[in-house]
Amino acid sequence: MLVEQKQLEKFRAWFDDYVAGFYGDDDYVNANLKMKQQHTHRTRSEMQYLAQEIGLSDNQKQVADAIALFHDVGRFEQFTIYGTYNDARSTNHCVLGLKVLDRAKVLENLDPTERQCIAGAIEYHGRRELPKDLDGESLLFAKLIRDADKLDVFYTVTEYYRQYRDNGEQFMLELEFPDEPGYSAKVVEGVLQGRLIDYTQLRTLNDAKLIQLGWVYDVNFPATLKRIRQRRFLEKLLEFLPRTPDIEKVKDKIFEYVAARLSRERELL
Repeated sequence: MLVEQKQLEKFRAWFDDYVAGFYGDDDYVNANLKMKQQHTHRTRSEMQYLAQEIGLSDNQKQVADAIALFHDVGRFEQFTIYGTYNDARSTNHCVLGLKVLDRAKVLENLDPTERQCIAGAIEYHGRRELPKDLDGESLLFAKLIRDADKLDVFYTVTEYYRQYRDNGEQFMLELEFPDEPGYSAKVVEGVLQGRLIDYTQLRTLNDAKLIQLGWVYDVNFPATLKRIRQRRFLEKLLEFLPRTPDIEKVKDKIFEYVAARLSRERELL
């Protein structure tokens, strides 16, 4: 069976029913679950945008939509059990998501090739780098979900950093890292050198913000960079970092990289 519109509707209904089962009486847990549920649906919108921009076929668009719907399905069990979305302190949410789908037999009626593409994209979307041996549609869909995910995480973190700054006492979402005034020199160095940074190196909330700025190095499609620039996500992130010479260097490096890459893409058109 190919992923068709009717099948997608069943997937959506299953997902919403599954997630609804995790809500309870704890307002803190509920707020964090709701955040991930909303993130999932916005990531679907970003995936639909990217799929249209790069010219996927109708069936490819539906496969991409299913991947976006299920990419974080492991997060709900993760947070309920461990009380955190930090994989290093709990479990790999990508692998957990595949176990959830397998237990519920959600993908069992799909064409084996499409099932493999969906499972691979879910498994790899949270890795620092994609496996070198991916190719064809497996590589395409893995790149797409990583970009769609980043687009909404940019939106999510800039919105929640603002809420935390403006009303920290009422803020009910997990920050994952301590909100301290400094940042790690190794993280700054990594961003300036254009390297993808291992999350185990992060020590403070500012480190997390810096690594999020550095995500531009891991963007796969020009349409994603255009979206980031149009929505001023980088500028918004920088508002929540201290104004130091280090951060100014990071700002200049990031903006120069985005401008140069988009310029190269225009020259290729």
